[in-house]
Amino acid sequence: MAAFIASQREDHGIPHAVSCRALGVSPAWFYKWAGGVLAPRAARRERLKAEVRRLFMLREGKYGSPRITADLKDAGWKVSENTVAKLMREQGLVARAQHKRRAATRQGKGRWRAPDLVCRAFGAETINQKWYGDGTEVQTAEGKLHLAAVLDMGSRRIVGFSLSEHHDAELAYGALAMAVAVRGGQVAGVIMHTDQGSEYTSGLFRAACARLGIRQSMGRPGSALDNAVIESWHSTVEFELRSRETFATRVQARIRVAAWIDEYNRDRRHSACGMLSPVDYELAQARTEAA
Repeated sequence: MAAFIASQREDHGIPHAVSCRALGVSPAWFYKWAGGVLAPRAARRERLKAEVRRLFMLREGKYGSPRITADLKDAGWKVSENTVAKLMREQGLVARAQHKRRAATRQGKGRWRAPDLVCRAFGAETINQKWYGDGTEVQTAEGKLHLAAVLDMGSRRIVGFSLSEHHDAELAYGALAMAVAVRGGQVAGVIMHTDQGSEYTSGLFRAACARLGIRQSMGRPGSALDNAVIESWHSTVEFELRSRETFATRVQARIRVAAWIDEYNRDRRHSACGMLSPVDYELAQARTEAA
């Protein structure tokens, strides 16, 4: 049998399937009999398995099966998300553990409040349609550093952020000012949705929105789900940055947070953006509109 199968090998060493069928053996059996060499399908699976693990480690455990699949396809692999998910499970590769975040925002009691213009209809068809803002904390050995951010739902891009030792109106205003600058000042009509924190009900923030034609919107007091978009982003900050790195000084934290947000905007894939990063998605949209 061995001599017959060997004589029927193709030039690249793979036995003809017809020959195996004639002898009543499977190609997989032949490869096992021939010295433990893996069949092509099994060998490909092992290579794919190793590549999934390599990409998972390259992404520092931040990517789940959808984004790993996108990376693989960019590299030329033909593979389904279900297959990648299965290979990740086999290797115990889990991308995200859920954490509950302690609210860092002080609610504005008895202050002016804006109507809810979103009502949990979070989606946006284009950029500069709906922005979401909120604050969170970054711990350092020198004490807390407060981070305020503005996220454009149209591309999931963080268009503005501000870092300060103080959780106040100037912090929120700084993030808004950066967002307006990034968008070239053309922001009239944008909905700016936040909670009812004192920094967003302040005269400074309200006046800036009114001057720029930005429409303020606010969820209900104490309802994180009314601002789920930015809460989800805070979860990403926790998983990909705060839980992985420690900062000896506030200066060190400022530098790293700013760099991480830039990486997020340029590299982070989003399923809602066709697995493109926020910046790449905006560039693709601009090319489409110009065509």
